[in-house]
Amino acid sequence: MRITVLAGGIGAARFLRGLLAHSPDAEVTVIGNTGDDLTLYGLRVSPDLDTVMYTLGGGNDDARGWGRADESWNALEEIRAYDSVPSWFGLGDRDIGTHLVRTAMLAEGRTLSEATAALTARWRLPVRLIPMTDDRVETHVVVEDPDSPGGRRRLHFQEYWVRHHASLPVLTVDVEGVGDATPAPGVLEAISGADLLLLPPSNPVVSVGPILSVPGVRDAVRSASAPVVGLSPIVGGAPVRGMADKLLPAIGVDTSAAGVALHFGARAGGGLLDGWLVDERDADSVGRIREAGIAARAVPLMMTDVAATAAMADVALELAEEARR
Repeated sequence: MRITVLAGGIGAARFLRGLLAHSPDAEVTVIGNTGDDLTLYGLRVSPDLDTVMYTLGGGNDDARGWGRADESWNALEEIRAYDSVPSWFGLGDRDIGTHLVRTAMLAEGRTLSEATAALTARWRLPVRLIPMTDDRVETHVVVEDPDSPGGRRRLHFQEYWVRHHASLPVLTVDVEGVGDATPAPGVLEAISGADLLLLPPSNPVVSVGPILSVPGVRDAVRSASAPVVGLSPIVGGAPVRGMADKLLPAIGVDTSAAGVALHFGARAGGGLLDGWLVDERDADSVGRIREAGIAARAVPLMMTDVAATAAMADVALELAEEARR
């Protein structure tokens, strides 16, 4: 089976571990979000690509959910000692090695796809990881800030999330440069050639949203012959992790399992989804989702361990078969 996954960071990476445990013989392609990418200390950082790479390669810090295991922080301590540049984003020493290699390759004229392939080769990933685009795109948010001109300020998403802990009210979300971007090599082929397309429990605004915003990707998903099944990142009216509840209102979407499903929409009505899994706590939303033309089930969606996540993947595949029929 050929499975293509549109992936963000931590939630997607953990889901992928369960998917691979359930379907070890599947040919899995992961299209990674690059809207979170940013330049820090002169280094090009790709947080979501790296989280998937480290997690599936066995080098992730599972306690934090991101960054390298057995990390040290000597370089960051030196940066903070100089007190001359912003130091709100924590890059560990091992992690910096990854960013140095990526930045050097990009400076040599290599594409992000080529750099990602070189980096992932070291980790011998059981999936093919490709960026959504080789073009530079960055997600920014406009937030309320009474101390700024006009009472608002524009921030890179990472600064909003890491530096300000999502504490500022978000007015708008914008993926800069995405309108002029093109899908990276292999992206459209991975979508059109898949037997199953999965949207893991990732942030629908800043993880899955930017991927779908790359021109041609949304249309490719909508027209794919494979069923499209998603898993809700919202459980009991709140995100399991992250700040989706701070961002969904900015794009006019309810912070609920049904709200996100209806945001993606049913393929029969011009949307993207054939199936949608919600947590048992949101079982009362199944009827509403089905009425919109999306097959739905309520199952445990907490990724407490690999076995629990594999069980989620099993139901997602069952729902895909149901949608296929």
